[in-house]
Amino acid sequence: MATLLVTLFTLIAFAANSLLCRMALGGELIDPVSFTTLRLASGALALVTISRLVSERKEPQQPRGSWASGLALFAYAGAFSLAYTSLNAGTGAVILFGSVQVTMIGAALKGGERLRPTQWLGSAAALIGLIYLVLPGISAPDPLGALLMMISGIAWGIYSIRGKGVSAPIAMTARNFTRAAPMAIAASLIAISMVYLEPYGILLALISGVVTSGLGYALWYKALRNLTTPQASIVQLMVPVLAAFGGVVFLSEEISSRLIIASTIILGGITFAVIKMTPKRVRLGRGDRSD
Repeated sequence: MATLLVTLFTLIAFAANSLLCRMALGGELIDPVSFTTLRLASGALALVTISRLVSERKEPQQPRGSWASGLALFAYAGAFSLAYTSLNAGTGAVILFGSVQVTMIGAALKGGERLRPTQWLGSAAALIGLIYLVLPGISAPDPLGALLMMISGIAWGIYSIRGKGVSAPIAMTARNFTRAAPMAIAASLIAISMVYLEPYGILLALISGVVTSGLGYALWYKALRNLTTPQASIVQLMVPVLAAFGGVVFLSEEISSRLIIASTIILGGITFAVIKMTPKRVRLGRGDRSD
């Protein structure tokens, strides 16, 4: 039950991130590079502070974070923000979560995990539900935007895979953010001529960084300790549904029969895939390593 609650809270944080990014960038309240920089820098500051106040059980050889994970985090956040300047939400969601699925399930298969036919069917049903949900907004994507969103999905898949087995998720996430933040700051300096900031855009970026990214990603690393890689991949297909309902609640968007039907298909597929998941788990590598 604890894993279920942590996972659900994490998915809600992911959906909130999507809403915050849409509000900030869609409303042209901030440029995408500044949004990413403020998001990662504020997340790093908050997590470093929290990690010093919270005592976590640590393994004798607890790794000290990873530049590879920091790079994956920066690539995910930066490419995500840039991609949404040229992609609509529907097309972006399909490319993003399709890339995450391919990356994580591919890594699981390479590492020795196997999905049964019923698990493939559950995953396929959830993906079909996602496509049905965003179908009205799907259009031929801008090539650069599609490439950036694909990079974002692959990077997030890698970041998630590297978080398996971490015994101190808050400290580890703090270290990853402190590695990603300087990369974002360097990107901001390069793109300084394109910077534009409004107070509300800054606020949205800070909320995304401290709450839905910083704390949300730390909890995601905690949840990953009790999820197989395919499970972690499949449950994330729930994020667009939660984001859609969040749009209804917070952005006064209309609830539709399509949303209800698609949500039922996605939730049913996820439940089918996760419940039927083989209990045998093969550990991928050594978790988040120190590079």
